[in-house]
Amino acid sequence: MKLLGISGTIIGAKTSIVVQKVLEEAKKYYPHVEVELLDLRDYDVQFCDGRNPSSYNDDTRKVLEAIHSADFYIIGTPIFQGSLSGPLKNLFDLINPKDFRNKVMGFVATGGTYQHYLVIENQLKPIAGFFRAFVAPGYVYVNNDHFNKENEIIDSEVQSRISALAKEVVFMQEALKSSEEKFVGVVQ
Repeated sequence: MKLLGISGTIIGAKTSIVVQKVLEEAKKYYPHVEVELLDLRDYDVQFCDGRNPSSYNDDTRKVLEAIHSADFYIIGTPIFQGSLSGPLKNLFDLINPKDFRNKVMGFVATGGTYQHYLVIENQLKPIAGFFRAFVAPGYVYVNNDHFNKENEIIDSEVQSRISALAKEVVFMQEALKSSEEKFVGVVQ
């Protein structure tokens, strides 16, 4: 099982740090889970313009293949102007909806105010619904105040939510995989 963490921004480090922390917690509790961080800062993802995915540049195709080949996801975004980041929205536009269908995803977000956690509820969860993905009930929102000057998470409640989210997504993925295996056995 491969858990792909997606840091959906091309600037700043906080979102990537939180996504990585969730991946580390998942690996700590479930060593059999393969984890990978897909940090959009490391790729030149082209702007979605509706063409065939095979005609995009190498970086865009690599990102899309990483998403396609993963079994479940932790998706992170900073909150800008009360919304998800443009690079993450662009990535969602590039993705074939079938790549997320019936897969588990969990969300993390970072922002400068305490109210921006609602972006997860009001924007990210409906996008997951469009993709027909299964969404972990918990999520992690990290405010700038939860980091120290070295960008380390210093809030124990946030650290607890990170651990809980890691456990939730793996639990959901394993339950989904188990039920699919039982269903396939019954159908055959």
